[in-house]
Amino acid sequence: MKNRKLQSLLQLGLFAGVLLFLNILANARINGRALYGSLDLTEEKRYTLTDATRNLLEGLDDVVFIKVLLEGDFPAGFKRLQAATRDVLDDFRSASGYVEYEFEDPGAGTTEQINKRREQLSKDGINPVNLRVKGVEGTSEKLIYPYAIIYYKNREFTINLLENEVPGVPPEVTLNNSVGLLEYKLANAIQKLQLSRKPNILFTEGQGELSPMETASLEKSLREFYETGRVYLDSVVSIGQEASVLIIAKPTRPFSERNKFKIDQYVMNGGKVLWLLDKVAVNLDSLRGRKSYYPNEYALNLDDLLFKYGIRIQPDLVLDMQCSTIPLATGLVGNAPQFDYFRYPYHLVVTPQSSHPVVKSLGAVNLLYASSIDTDIKTRTDVEKTVLLRSSPNTRVQLIPVEMNFDFLRYDLDPSKFNQEPRALAMALDGVFPSMYENRVSESMLDGLRQLGMEFRAQSEPTRMIVVSDGDVAKNKVNLKNQSFSPLGYNEFDRYLFANKDLLMNAVEYLLDNKGVIEARGKDVRLRLLDTVKAKEETAFWQLFNIGLPLAFLLAFGVFYNWVRRRRFAR
Repeated sequence: MKNRKLQSLLQLGLFAGVLLFLNILANARINGRALYGSLDLTEEKRYTLTDATRNLLEGLDDVVFIKVLLEGDFPAGFKRLQAATRDVLDDFRSASGYVEYEFEDPGAGTTEQINKRREQLSKDGINPVNLRVKGVEGTSEKLIYPYAIIYYKNREFTINLLENEVPGVPPEVTLNNSVGLLEYKLANAIQKLQLSRKPNILFTEGQGELSPMETASLEKSLREFYETGRVYLDSVVSIGQEASVLIIAKPTRPFSERNKFKIDQYVMNGGKVLWLLDKVAVNLDSLRGRKSYYPNEYALNLDDLLFKYGIRIQPDLVLDMQCSTIPLATGLVGNAPQFDYFRYPYHLVVTPQSSHPVVKSLGAVNLLYASSIDTDIKTRTDVEKTVLLRSSPNTRVQLIPVEMNFDFLRYDLDPSKFNQEPRALAMALDGVFPSMYENRVSESMLDGLRQLGMEFRAQSEPTRMIVVSDGDVAKNKVNLKNQSFSPLGYNEFDRYLFANKDLLMNAVEYLLDNKGVIEARGKDVRLRLLDTVKAKEETAFWQLFNIGLPLAFLLAFGVFYNWVRRRRFAR
């Protein structure tokens, strides 16, 4: 009897030892690589890190510590965001032993501690979401901080885990977009912290482009991650690789052949360009005070260069019933004019439909007097083209010359006149671009290159560019009296902040992203909602199934076990 007990104890100890060894082995790492793994059975592979993110994490050489301010008692939606953040961070930690994280509750502690912490967070630009929570005793307000702070080598970076709400978009869709962007936001922050120097973003000058005051809002946001500056094309011999991205923002005067050649060779050497171009010279100020106005094309002398790269902006204006409003005087109240607001189809409100990383989950963008982009231009090299922004199905196109006035606003917009196909308004181009100056470069241009120790290139390295057929997409309102400016994308008539700045920030990140981390922004996390009608009809069945099936299984096991036991000992 004693031997049998001793044997049982030894077997139990051996079994426990094997389990402990397997547990240690499963959590062990060799050269920073985990020995354990997982299977992602979801259709969209939501729990699988992209190759670029995994390569980024495996290349870490120091600890990345992530503090998430999402601890505490939350409503179901924020609980989901909290759980999804924890899942992504666990995936990060499985890819690299240098990733560490903790969740912190900013609302924990005494009143004095909480107020002090909130004051410090506010100084750091971390502002809470004021959420109304319905409880048994009524509705209460709760401050939630959906932020993560990433620390790496004495540097830190703060990201907002919650996407901004867009009018007309259900909160659950906004939350789902937030969950889908978690990997990208965290990986992008780590990538930025790894940079030894900030990339240079240069705006061109000399062709009537937007002034520094008119791009102040965009540059202020860019300077958080990049160095910004201006390059006067006439004063430089060439544009070197010190320009990480070249932004050409609403030029109004023609480019000389020499300056076009500088841009061309910059592209041929792998340079990235963000083209923000107006094709038609028109704005609200040119229409005010006139009964009618006939706009002309801007003579930019860029058509041949852009055509060679596979771009052609048409000499037209795109109108869309999905648009913002403008005020017009409709009468007098005393001696003061009375204004009413009218939908103005030349000021488009474009909701991105593409899954491209630049525009995925992006809010509506406000474009003013945009033109259509021809998507069928062929290039002799391999250039991949993707439409980023497109007008709605309720589109109308006017070729210039056309008479423009405000008379048509006195009547409701007629849907029967907005029946043309959607038009491309912004495109991304990725690949190898041909030089416009192949077989036509002048001797003086070649001499200039020789003096710099450079050779003429007829074909580019693999590179990228983005074109938007509206230069005002980068323009913020300026108050000349006090030299202040409005946030980029703010429409003073609709009192709404459009996603213009987010579009351009994403565009710059896409152009700079050589490691492919931005691919994580294109991950699709699908929102699978229950069929509430069917769920209500089948409530009783599923309750019985969930309760009855385990009991039936337990009963069947008991009967089977007794039958085996009786049969065994009956002998």
